[in-house]
Amino acid sequence: MKPAVGAGSKDAQRYRRRQIQTAMRHADVLLRDGRSVLVQPYLDQVDTAGETALMFFDGEFSHAIRKGPLLRLDEGPTEKLFAPEEITARMPTPEEQALATRVVAAIPGGAPLYARVDLLRAADGSPCVLELELTEPSLFFPFGPGSAERYAAAARKRLG
Repeated sequence: MKPAVGAGSKDAQRYRRRQIQTAMRHADVLLRDGRSVLVQPYLDQVDTAGETALMFFDGEFSHAIRKGPLLRLDEGPTEKLFAPEEITARMPTPEEQALATRVVAAIPGGAPLYARVDLLRAADGSPCVLELELTEPSLFFPFGPGSAERYAAAARKRLG
């Protein structure tokens, strides 16, 4: 459960089915604060394989990272903007890169200056899209050698 509009992992929390009352109290707090609530199933693959995030600049793949599990059971909603993250550089598989490329190519109006496609392996092993980030302030430059330069080149190209 998390705010429908938010940043990082602030106010996000993972619940077990038996914690419905605690989850409802969390939703009530968010709703009383005038926020919308997003409830989504937790995919256990995050705990073992983590997520793969692919960064694109001007429609071109730049680099990727692996994000480990973020929301821990029984820790309560994240109070800080970001929960501690386990991030490493990662080379996506050809299948993951092909899916992310199709997602970016399908953005109405063409590829933006930057996009991040977050993937996870489904139970059958196929990659599936978790999120498409188009207003993402964290592009994980330290994990992709040359990525800051690629981003700057894409921005210069757009400026003419």
